[in-house]
Amino acid sequence: MRLLLGLLLAFGVAAVIGLGTTLLALSHGMAFGAFTIGAWTAWPRTGTAEIDPYARAVIARTGELPMGSGDGIAFLARTDDKGWALDGRCDVVVSGTTPQARFWTITLYDPEGRLVGNSLNRQGFTSQEIVRNADGSFSIAVAPRTRAGNWLPSGGAERYVLVLRLYDSPVSLASKTGRETVLPSIERKDCP
Repeated sequence: MRLLLGLLLAFGVAAVIGLGTTLLALSHGMAFGAFTIGAWTAWPRTGTAEIDPYARAVIARTGELPMGSGDGIAFLARTDDKGWALDGRCDVVVSGTTPQARFWTITLYDPEGRLVGNSLNRQGFTSQEIVRNADGSFSIAVAPRTRAGNWLPSGGAERYVLVLRLYDSPVSLASKTGRETVLPSIERKDCP
C-alpha cells in the first residue's frame, strides 16, 4: 500500500510539474526560431511546415492564424528600443521606414491579443493611409491624448503590443535578409 501511494504521489508531482511548465511555455510565447531586430521580434517559421511544437500548441490554444511564409512576416514589439514595456499611459513614437513590402500594417493589441479599445475605434495604420515625410519616413504617435499627424490612441491601456506585418516582403529568416533589415524605432517620449 505504501508503494502504491508513493507511486501515485510521484506521478501526481510529475504531472503537475510537466503540465505547469507546459502551460507556462504556452502562455508566455516560448516559441523557437525567433529573431530580433531592435525591439521587434519575429517567428518566421510559425506559418510554415517547420513550425515547432510549442508554437503549434500556442496557435491551437489561442486560435490565432499565423502568416504563411509566402504571405509575409509579422514582427511584435512589447518594449521600446531601450527595453521599457510599452505603456498606454505614456507617449511613444514609432518612426523611420519599413523594409521593402508591397503592403504593411501596424496594429495595437493588448497582451492577450485583442485590439485595444479607444474612443476613435482606431487600432492601426496601413501603408496606404500613413502620412509620410518628404524622405519617405513616417512618425506615428502612440499616446492616450490627441496628437497631430499620425496618432494611434492607446486608450490608456496599462500594457500593449505593437504588431508590424509586412506583406509580400523579401524579409525572412530563410532569405537571410532579416538580420540586416532596418525596422522603425520605438521611443518613449513622455511618461507620467
